[in-house]
Amino acid sequence: MQHTLESVNRTVEQLWPLAGAEGWDAAGLLSGDPAATVESIVLAVDAVAATVDEAIDRDADLLLVHHPLLLRGITTVAEDRYKGALLARLIRADCALIAAHTNADVVADGTSAVLAARLGLVETVPIVPSADGVTGIGRVGDLAEPTTLGALARKLADILPPTAGGILASGDYQQPVSRVAVCGGAGDSLLSTDAVRGADVYITADLRHHPASESREQSLHSGGPALLDVSHWASEWLWLDTAAEQLRAALPGISIEVSELRTDPWDFAILQ
Repeated sequence: MQHTLESVNRTVEQLWPLAGAEGWDAAGLLSGDPAATVESIVLAVDAVAATVDEAIDRDADLLLVHHPLLLRGITTVAEDRYKGALLARLIRADCALIAAHTNADVVADGTSAVLAARLGLVETVPIVPSADGVTGIGRVGDLAEPTTLGALARKLADILPPTAGGILASGDYQQPVSRVAVCGGAGDSLLSTDAVRGADVYITADLRHHPASESREQSLHSGGPALLDVSHWASEWLWLDTAAEQLRAALPGISIEVSELRTDPWDFAILQ
């Protein structure tokens, strides 16, 4: 069966409906001829020079990424800017670009749900549920067996691909944890939600100083979650394998590969 970019994009939007995307998001088909034939797809978290090189080197017809390339106030795609240069290279190589971003976060098997499943959480529900009560942002659930914050952090380190920043923890290494909230990607906007405040630990990425400090102080004052801060890229990279399996089932005959390249922006850390 021959697949076109148009038919592949329809499948992508069936798996991760654009109706689920946040209003500020820029998910969907970003470049490419809808009539072009698609025989191979590469999945990555980010459209950066390394993953664009990889897609072109693999002669892929489509680079499907989690993070949209054209998101914040883009007014030019001139090739003296990296976004314009990347788009030009993809277009010249006949490699289309699609992003499944917040629309892939909220689905039942989205980024946070995959992370929760890998941690072994049971009876999970969204931190911020959509109207259907099944989809929504983040996940919160219980560990099959209680553990300690330190042991959970070490388990998380085994699950996630390694990065220079590793995992940062706020809380006592030996404190018991059973109920766990997770949000793949940047999640400090959820720190004040009832679901996160009611958890023993909250796992997310890109925790800024003030929100993290305020959450820590509130927890010390009247109870609340310990914090585990992980790499944004790593927390969402796990989802790519699930997305690839879904695409293989829906698009027989297309070669679908997951990029193993680390696109976390940090290269090394100095411990003081």
